[in-house]
Amino acid sequence: MTVEDFKNGQVLLIDKPLGWTSFQVVNKLRWHIRKTFDIKKIKVGHAGTLDPLATGLLIICTGKFTKKIESFQAQVKEYTGTFTLGATTPSYDLETEIDNTYPIEHLTEQLIKETTLQFIGEIEQKPPIFSAIKKDGKRLYELARAGKTTEIKSRKVIIDTFEITKINLPKIEFRVVCSKGTYIRSLAYDFGKALNSGAHLSNLRRTKIGDFSVDNASTIEDFLDTINSNT
Repeated sequence: MTVEDFKNGQVLLIDKPLGWTSFQVVNKLRWHIRKTFDIKKIKVGHAGTLDPLATGLLIICTGKFTKKIESFQAQVKEYTGTFTLGATTPSYDLETEIDNTYPIEHLTEQLIKETTLQFIGEIEQKPPIFSAIKKDGKRLYELARAGKTTEIKSRKVIIDTFEITKINLPKIEFRVVCSKGTYIRSLAYDFGKALNSGAHLSNLRRTKIGDFSVDNASTIEDFLDTINSNT
């Protein structure tokens, strides 16, 4: 690929590694493209945030294709991962420590699978307090980390598919196909509540965005090697 290719627009599929923010991935690629081609400026953006503790498909757009970001963000997404039942955390995932534990002796495979049906279709969902949504100019996670409580409005999201693929209590593995704006961490919390057992998200991977699949994505290292080999 040439510098003109990047300026005219590229859609890059990146398999985001664990621990990276989506912003860090964008910064890394932008910096590398600028350095490799010795240019001062290039537009680079991502089409949908993945939490640092999640891995998987991140669509990166460059140059003129950054105008396509909104259309990519609006597409249906698929996730796989693991819920851990019997305990909750303030962030609904492993970013924070367990704050409450609950019994899970009453849980059966039938109950777990039947309860998924409550979450199929259009549902009301409250985003986690530890999220990047802005309120009064501040990110919610900034307020949460400062110990401030804030009221979050629920929003309508659509879950097309919610299936349990493996049960090995307290862990259950799942696959979810959902609309833009769905928080899988909130789904974990709400699902645990519906089961009277509590739950938090302990593993998450985004596998698809629209017709794009993580199977066709590159690691950051492989992508940077590709740029280097073309110069």
